[in-house]
Amino acid sequence: MMWRDYLELCKPKVVLLMLLTALVGMYLAVPGAVAMHIVFSSIVGIGFVAGSAAAINHVVDKRIDAIMARTKKRPVAKGRVSEKRALGFAFLLGVIGLYILNVYVNTLTAVLTFATLMGYAGVYTGYLKRATPQNIVIGGLAGAAPPLLGWTAVTNSMSAHALLLVLIIFAWTPPHFWALAIYRLDDYKQAEIPMLPVTHGIQYTKLHVLLYTVLLVVVSLLPVVVGMSGTIYGVTASALGLRFLYWSWKLYHSDEGVVAMRTFRFSIVYLMLLFVGLLFDHYI
Repeated sequence: MMWRDYLELCKPKVVLLMLLTALVGMYLAVPGAVAMHIVFSSIVGIGFVAGSAAAINHVVDKRIDAIMARTKKRPVAKGRVSEKRALGFAFLLGVIGLYILNVYVNTLTAVLTFATLMGYAGVYTGYLKRATPQNIVIGGLAGAAPPLLGWTAVTNSMSAHALLLVLIIFAWTPPHFWALAIYRLDDYKQAEIPMLPVTHGIQYTKLHVLLYTVLLVVVSLLPVVVGMSGTIYGVTASALGLRFLYWSWKLYHSDEGVVAMRTFRFSIVYLMLLFVGLLFDHYI
């Protein structure tokens, strides 16, 4: 059905994970409750703009999506949705989302969300992805922005604590995507995308997954160090970090492709539970 194709253009699973981190950013920004109209408007606005960026990604990556096994059935790559319609859909989502943020939330959040859209759809998808094996590291800043957007939606200002949340996702992004890139190495080779395992080899990439995971564990504990969070989050971050290190260490010493995919899947669970832990610690 056509509506399912348009929903797929938005990459709903990715957007939902982003919105979870944005929601946690909102509630961490204040000691008490957040007005529901702010929560609703922010989630809808940020979600629409994120969906817009995802739809643009489908158009820009049409050629490589058609080559790669993981993405060849996407609606634009498969021809179920034309490039013109996908771009029109992206434009509509982006305009509506930014309008909602600017009118019903605040201008700062609208501007930062627009910058995130440009960073992901323009800088990362349009250039970095094909230009450097560090594409994920550099471009990861756009994907790390949602908790900052949630924070500014409530406070209309930025803070060091909000940027710390961004830093956590920024450190999480390389081991998350490089684990997938190891598993999908042949796809990236065929599509001529310079992901790290293509340009530097699998073992080199595995080492960097492990090193970035160590960095992530350290960064994830900074909210406790600076007094932003307490014991509940500290225990949660430590337990999740040790588990992520287990998978990264196992990946480094394993030649089985399934280990890379399990590491990738755990990284998603890791980020979800880490931010839920932040929320529980904040209120309990």
